[in-house]
Amino acid sequence: MAQPDHEVVVIGAGPGGIAAGVRLREAGIDDFAILERADEVGGSWRDNTYPGIGVDIPSIAYQYSFARNPDWTRVFARGAEVKAYHQDVADRFGLGKHLRFHTEVMREEWDEPGHLWRLHTADGPVLTARFVINAVGAFINPKDDPGIPGLAGFTGKIQRPTSWDHGYRHTGKRVAVIGTGASSVQITPSIAGEVAKLVVFQRTPVWCLPKPDFEIPPAARAALRLPGLMSLLHGIMLLGVELLLRAAVYAPLPIAARAMRLMDAGAKRAYRWYLRRVVRDEKVRRALLPGYGPLGKRPTLSNTFLRTFNRPNTELVTTPIERFTETGLRTADGARHEFDMIVLATGYELFSDPESYRPGAVVGRDGFDLGEFYAANRLQAYESVSVPKLPNRWMLVGPYSWTGTGWHALVEITSRHAVRAITEARRRGATSAEVRQSAHDTYHARVRKRGANIAYYFREQNRGLRTYYVNSHGDMPYIRPSTVLEARWRSRHFDLDDYEYKTGVH
Repeated sequence: MAQPDHEVVVIGAGPGGIAAGVRLREAGIDDFAILERADEVGGSWRDNTYPGIGVDIPSIAYQYSFARNPDWTRVFARGAEVKAYHQDVADRFGLGKHLRFHTEVMREEWDEPGHLWRLHTADGPVLTARFVINAVGAFINPKDDPGIPGLAGFTGKIQRPTSWDHGYRHTGKRVAVIGTGASSVQITPSIAGEVAKLVVFQRTPVWCLPKPDFEIPPAARAALRLPGLMSLLHGIMLLGVELLLRAAVYAPLPIAARAMRLMDAGAKRAYRWYLRRVVRDEKVRRALLPGYGPLGKRPTLSNTFLRTFNRPNTELVTTPIERFTETGLRTADGARHEFDMIVLATGYELFSDPESYRPGAVVGRDGFDLGEFYAANRLQAYESVSVPKLPNRWMLVGPYSWTGTGWHALVEITSRHAVRAITEARRRGATSAEVRQSAHDTYHARVRKRGANIAYYFREQNRGLRTYYVNSHGDMPYIRPSTVLEARWRSRHFDLDDYEYKTGVH
């Protein structure tokens, strides 16, 4: 049997790839490579450098459990600081020698006789690996096409959150921001005071809540160095999330449905009151008021986004955009809006979208094509990480994986699962470890059953809402219907015999 180039290949050097690398080293596995298409680690925090970028959960919760950082300078850290944190973790845990930059994997192909994966890269070489951990994150690629005709004909400047051109000076320019999601909520107030005119085009209002952000004083940072204190604070946060998730997932549907209706109604009343306090214009307030519940789309946090619409140079437009023109945008009412710069805050290809899994990109045993399977059978994976007929392969951000916490908690859970399975295969002297169809099907049936309350919230209570939590199949594979502690426990205790182990002929 041919020996692969590496025992393990990790695809992606964002938060997931770093977590996988650390777990592999902890398990005593040193023959691995982390392939990264860019030239640095950090994933989204490397790519996104747009004005105002920062985390939207407290910094204490946005870090690895094995690499606590007592030196965050703000309650909600800014982007450059988060990027530096990931680089520091990679350096501290000796991942540098395992990193291979400018290496983009275009196709993963299982070699059954050799019990290895052939990884076809963009620049030609084919790398082989016994085991593959796909650590591509939740936000795979920005959407090149915003779904509006005429983009190529616009002669002004196009800015995207993932490739912000800091050399372009927008000061004194006429600027449009398309979208009101998380990146727009940060970009809009950051540039409003610098531009001559700012128009925000909104399709669906976003819930934007106050952000308790401030600098962490040196004395507080010193206190966070006390042994166990940061872990305790993080644990308290996780306990709150745990209690909410337990109630949301396990409550009988009639009780959960009533609670969700009361929650949404109460939240809307409170938000209407909040808007009256922060937005002066009544017409703008009405336009900014969501007609759906606060969990229907990703809630955002900002102390300045809503207030930006009080500025004389800022306008909110809710009329649908018909097309790009040479000098700006034309809306469905025939109005023409001229701009020097347009920001496309229009979203990403997500791990929860079946369209993100291209046919031919991942081909396993007996010609099994992951993209074709997901298109025809909906997204599914055992413990969100492995799929039958894809031996020796795990996804760190897979179907039904997000637990309502920070991404670091998620990728620690899934990377622990992957490394535990790899370790067991090595212990048995096996060259192939593939999840059994029966184990996969039993798990997926449980996921569908436990997701009943979540499905009710989106399909019934907030029916018709356009949200990335609901994919083109009408499913919610973004969200894992379990608690954080259950997911963490499962990663440590899943039945090792749920995998079938085989040894190739040498």
